Amino acid sequence: MDAPAPSPPPTDGSAPVVSLRGIGRDFGRVRALDGVTLDLPPGSVGLLGPNGAGKSTMLKILLGLLPPSRGEASVLGVDPVRDPRGVRRRVGYMPEVDAYITGLTGVESVSYAGVLSGLPRSAAMQRAHAVLHYVGLGEIRYRKVEEFSTGMRQRVRLAQALVHDPDLLFLDEPTNGLDPDGREEILEVIRDLSTRHGKRVVLCSHLLRDVERTCDHVVLLAAGRVARQGTMAEVRGGRKDFLRVRGRGESAGFEATLRAAGCSVARAGADLVVGVPGGAGTAPVFRAAAESGWDLRAVAPEEVSLEDVFVEAVASGNGA
Repeated sequence: MDAPAPSPPPTDGSAPVVSLRGIGRDFGRVRALDGVTLDLPPGSVGLLGPNGAGKSTMLKILLGLLPPSRGEASVLGVDPVRDPRGVRRRVGYMPEVDAYITGLTGVESVSYAGVLSGLPRSAAMQRAHAVLHYVGLGEIRYRKVEEFSTGMRQRVRLAQALVHDPDLLFLDEPTNGLDPDGREEILEVIRDLSTRHGKRVVLCSHLLRDVERTCDHVVLLAAGRVARQGTMAEVRGGRKDFLRVRGRGESAGFEATLRAAGCSVARAGADLVVGVPGGAGTAPVFRAAAESGWDLRAVAPEEVSLEDVFVEAVASGNGA
């Protein structure tokens, strides 16, 4: 199937596609974002965080749908507060929830999104056919969208985000509710858009494996703040070394002693994954076991995964 042709780069290839400076957003007494400063590079970026971390609020600010309480933002060089339509003309957005009008076919739904994005009707229809073929819905594009499966509707939303050939894609939980095969197929399309067609992608997800599969750069949000950011290798490297620890008996005192010493602790089945300050080696683990009286049986280096970094970042963001 033929993929839609990518747009020419809108900015210098090394320039950030999104910049935030001291962005904050309050809802009454609740602070959803707290002084967020970051630059998102070209390529594929994963925006990770638990529920309530501020991901959706950040996306709404970047799309010009919600003004920040303070700070400044720029998307492809455009201020979303001053020129929200200018941002949305150049950005494709795939929402987490369904976005179709009952009674419209797949091609009509995607074509309508193209018209709303500023395309002439004939061009919108032509593009709708092309992107539906690209996402694998070419043979059923004349069926009504409400008759589609969950996975098919996900693809319609992706096609709607692509129809006007945007410079940047915001994808909000694009694999939510899909079976394993459907997830893999959507992730393949997203990776293809980034690597083969040069699309800039911001993938908002709570599924760490999806981000690991598709993204080169990661931003971890926790409690409205940036807890980690950088390339996948930089974020995995982090500031701590990880050890897999095994022992016998109640480990609560051991874990509390480790945390008091500046270590992070997460459960991995019957084991504990302990993040110790870089260069400290196993000394904090043996010291905590001795002080707490825990029966330590085994300590081994643990390969750092994005999940380890995520758990540590969330614990730090929540003051654990």
